[in-house]
Amino acid sequence: MSDLPDVFDPRRYAAGPPHDDYRDLRERRPVAWQEEYEVLGWPAGPGFWAVTRHADVVRVLKDATAYSSALGATQIRDPAPDDLPFIRRMMLNQDPRPGAGGAGTHDHGRLRRLVSRAFTPRRVDRFETAVRARARTLLTAARDGAEDGVFDLVGEVTDDYALLNLADLLGVPGADRGLLLEWTERVIGYQDPDEPPVLGPDGRPVNPRSPAMLREMFAYAQELAAHKRREPGDDLMTALAHGELTDAELEMFFFLLTVAGNDTVRGAAPGGFLALAEHPDQRRALRAGEVALDTAVDELLRWHPPVLTFRRTAAVDTALAGQRIRAGDKVVVFHASANHDERVFTAPHRLDLARTPNPHVSFGDGPHVCLGAHFARLQLRVLHEEALRVFPALALAGPPRRLVSNFINGVKSLPLHGS
Repeated sequence: MSDLPDVFDPRRYAAGPPHDDYRDLRERRPVAWQEEYEVLGWPAGPGFWAVTRHADVVRVLKDATAYSSALGATQIRDPAPDDLPFIRRMMLNQDPRPGAGGAGTHDHGRLRRLVSRAFTPRRVDRFETAVRARARTLLTAARDGAEDGVFDLVGEVTDDYALLNLADLLGVPGADRGLLLEWTERVIGYQDPDEPPVLGPDGRPVNPRSPAMLREMFAYAQELAAHKRREPGDDLMTALAHGELTDAELEMFFFLLTVAGNDTVRGAAPGGFLALAEHPDQRRALRAGEVALDTAVDELLRWHPPVLTFRRTAAVDTALAGQRIRAGDKVVVFHASANHDERVFTAPHRLDLARTPNPHVSFGDGPHVCLGAHFARLQLRVLHEEALRVFPALALAGPPRRLVSNFINGVKSLPLHGS
């Protein structure tokens, strides 16, 4: 039996990323084999290589020739073979160049260029006024409605903030915005006991990314696109609906933008506030203007990356950090570990809002680096700016409740005392 730490079990993450175990792996076995046993009703898998050092994580993310997103998609769990062609329609699960068998690869560059043209910094920046007003409104309402000064940042601020900002960017009508949260929670929370999975005829959980589970969302995407062709607006769905996407590609983009666009900020925002509440000296420095907010936001992202892991599949026999890897092996990068690698970050377990340079991998790297990173940073910066005005002081009023997941670094509840 291996004496190496287990960093697979989703239940371990209910207490936060296991940084002591990450450090142990970085020191002793930076590319370590992990058993993929049955857990939380999900069947056992063949196991995978856990990559925990920053340099190796970056290498895997950048080298799409050796480490494919298409061969087995990007989740640790293997998708059902019948679902894999469907899952490969999403840009996230494609490779930028033809790889082994050319599987799911040929459209990545074209799709990324199309969406990049729609997801422009100028379009995103035009949303800043609305985003700022929303942040101020939500934070003020939380302050004024707090009993004895205590409120739940997630339930009263950040969930709505992320959702409504994304809905504005996409152009989703107000009456439909709750659907975005419902769909996001179904896909993101599938490992969490508070979000019981849908069971198939065999009694096993159904993959939330399977065609059957996404049918409702895809039908809505087509309805929304048809509406945007009749009544265009200054939003992403209008740009995509008038672009060169096929119906299937548009559906997958709506899925990707809805889930990734919502949960990036939904995970990062409370994580950043938790870090500041646990480090009041850093928040005081931020409020005093001793630290630039843009720099602070990147440090908070390093400290609490919204995504914990992404999977690749070895397309060829290769080696990483001296470890031989066979074609077909699963290779999983651990973002939170890379962000705390002592080889790259001085005193990585110290929150330093003035840290620069800060080459964190919270938005990935290489051909799949997050297209929405600019929009996410804008939202986080504005939210912290407004919070510093509304709440001169913030302190923890109780322990956070975290998402049970080895994929998303989620916070379900964060009780704060504001004054």
